[in-house]
Amino acid sequence: MKRMHVHISVENLADSVRFYSALFDAPPVVAKDDYAKWMLNDPRVNFAISQRGQQIGVDHLGIQVESDEELAEMNARLDAAALPKETQTATACCYARSNKYWTVDPQGIAWETYHTLDSVPTFGESRAKPVEETRGACCAPIASNIVLRSRS
Repeated sequence: MKRMHVHISVENLADSVRFYSALFDAPPVVAKDDYAKWMLNDPRVNFAISQRGQQIGVDHLGIQVESDEELAEMNARLDAAALPKETQTATACCYARSNKYWTVDPQGIAWETYHTLDSVPTFGESRAKPVEETRGACCAPIASNIVLRSRS
């Protein structure tokens, strides 16, 4: 079963954890110095916040899947929509190792479809440069790179 994913860059993690914990009536299932995540069933969402982004607000959206078969289905959907795409295999991001497909919607918002394989002890890595130097809170490729690569 698929789960909606929302990642928001926040200014103050402690204030945001307090707010979202009250809103969701649950503490985060992952709580780090720079990141927190809730895995909710009602609504079915993987909601994450971090202080790693350069801009406050929505960092990226996504669909989390539970199997390689569901990830292949999502990849086929991206192909059918003729969306630009970047593939990341066994990438470390947000304290998890995952297989991912990244794309960008017509508004320029990064979307990921991914299957989480395991947890990792660090925030993550980027394929091009250290996470600290990337555009957003997570390991999302820079939107223009996805578009440019899709045209080559």
